[in-house]
Amino acid sequence: MSEPHTRRAGALPSPEGGTRFSVWTPGRRKVEVCLRGPLEGRRELSPLGTGYWGADLPDVADGTLYSFVLDGELTRPDPASRCQPEGVHGPSQVVTASFPWGDGGWAGLGLPELVFYELHVGTFTPEGTFEAVIPRLPELRDLGVTALELMPVAAFPGDRNWGYDGVYPFAVQASYGGPEGLKRLVDACHRRGLAVFLDVVYNHLGPEGNYLADFGPYFTDRYRTPWGRALNFDGPDSDPVRAYFIQNALQWLEEYRCDGLRLDAIHAIVDTSARPFLQELAEEVEALEARLGRRLHLVAESDRNDPRFVRRREQGGVGLGAEWCDDFHHSLHALLTGERGGYYADFGEAEHLAKSYREGFVYSGHYSHYRRRRHGATSADLPGERFVAFAQNHDQVGNRMQGERLAALVPFEALKVAAAAVLLSPYLPLLFMGEEYGEQAPFLYFVSHGDPDLVRAVREGRKAEFAAFGWCREPPDPQAEETFGRSVLRWELGREGRGLTLREFHRECLRLRRELPALPCPDKAGLRAQAVQGRRALWVGRGTREEEVLLGLNFETVPATLPAPGGSWRLLLDSAAPRWAGPGTAHEPPAPGRLFLPGPGAALWVRAGEAV
Repeated sequence: MSEPHTRRAGALPSPEGGTRFSVWTPGRRKVEVCLRGPLEGRRELSPLGTGYWGADLPDVADGTLYSFVLDGELTRPDPASRCQPEGVHGPSQVVTASFPWGDGGWAGLGLPELVFYELHVGTFTPEGTFEAVIPRLPELRDLGVTALELMPVAAFPGDRNWGYDGVYPFAVQASYGGPEGLKRLVDACHRRGLAVFLDVVYNHLGPEGNYLADFGPYFTDRYRTPWGRALNFDGPDSDPVRAYFIQNALQWLEEYRCDGLRLDAIHAIVDTSARPFLQELAEEVEALEARLGRRLHLVAESDRNDPRFVRRREQGGVGLGAEWCDDFHHSLHALLTGERGGYYADFGEAEHLAKSYREGFVYSGHYSHYRRRRHGATSADLPGERFVAFAQNHDQVGNRMQGERLAALVPFEALKVAAAAVLLSPYLPLLFMGEEYGEQAPFLYFVSHGDPDLVRAVREGRKAEFAAFGWCREPPDPQAEETFGRSVLRWELGREGRGLTLREFHRECLRLRRELPALPCPDKAGLRAQAVQGRRALWVGRGTREEEVLLGLNFETVPATLPAPGGSWRLLLDSAAPRWAGPGTAHEPPAPGRLFLPGPGAALWVRAGEAV
């Protein structure tokens, strides 16, 4: 028997026809739904127990606007609204119409098949809509991308936002194209063999239009997050709160047919219960996967370096599918740029990146100077498919004061090194939109709040965040429309010159990843990675019984030689080759057990033989 707190919230199709309304708001004496349009007026909801109220209204159809009225005086949008066509302060809209899906037979992709492409719908195209993404899908598929990862699309204030200020977790941002627009994009992706992951935020809600506290104890004062009040996942009345967010996750996976979710900043989800929310979520998603017969995945972001999140539950873990590996990014970025501010103070040596290749986490219980304490636990036993690797993402670009992408920080040759480092790694690679052709436009932080005091607080908060990195210039105004406009991609850069060459280099790396048996192999048991003594260079060896591959990465401006096992190695990829607009490789005289590496440069060799 299902528990009362598992009731589905919101305005949903009623089995008897019309719409079934349900809302959790304990402690209220009276709850009504206020309808707009031809059915103008209020209808009373009945108490259903454990704080839930509901009613079946057979005459309420798809598209009807409505709000809830609490105790006869407080009018609020639905906490489980599926759409907010008039903004976060306006009425909610009934969304019950079926969608003509055309992706029949789509069974999803396994973790090792995933090559992520993270994009922000509002800045991916000049139109800033789901519909405008669809014409770009063939180009992404040709590049070698297999999965789109959409930054959050839950309804937020105004029409410009990263998405992490969302206040209606179930609602699709209307300015992007609303619920039908998202379904059309997912359907189009599946018909082209692309999976879709959606970024969801279960650690906080945005400040403007956030009315959840008027309905019940969704928040707790026992914890705080860097972004506002913490959600109540383990205190009194937390069962309906947990159910609310689990239902939200299942909505994206079932109703919208997404293939997975990227869980934002799970380190800010505080839950001390014996069966934590994240474990319950993983169990529910696994049950849905079995019922649908389609592969579903949960990918987390965490700064704890805690391998338990992605360990299987039978091994004492939470059971999530994979997590972003920030240590890989920090190691790579510090070598590429030489930056040492903020958390980059803990990185900068070639051995850091070599260890990340071998294990995943660099800080696995070691002392962190930045944190001034020991940090992390070992991840050496985890397969490569448990980590997502990247040279850039929305956080690492957008949380810079000027929003500089890597292409604005390092030379062209270094961009190819970054591409090879990520795309030829043992991990699930992620590209940030425009990275493949060296987009020069910044990706800045932008909002469109309606509260002047909130806008002022956001401006001051951004300035304070940058202090740790020693960035003292005036940051672009997050509220200014110009800040948003500067962040829109300029696709023409990837159609000619070095932009086209860089794109083709990414394409070649992904082709090699697909076609060489040793590259997509997630097992790290046969992986070796070693820094070249005294140099900012390293090599990574991997192999199967059929072949071995050796990836060399040189972050210095002068050439380097790498030690290599004996045998005949064949060069497959050389970032310095004229084909890739490189300076050309002036090969040294051959020497036994040595391979030449340009600087800065990346190269990949292969040889047939026994496993590494």
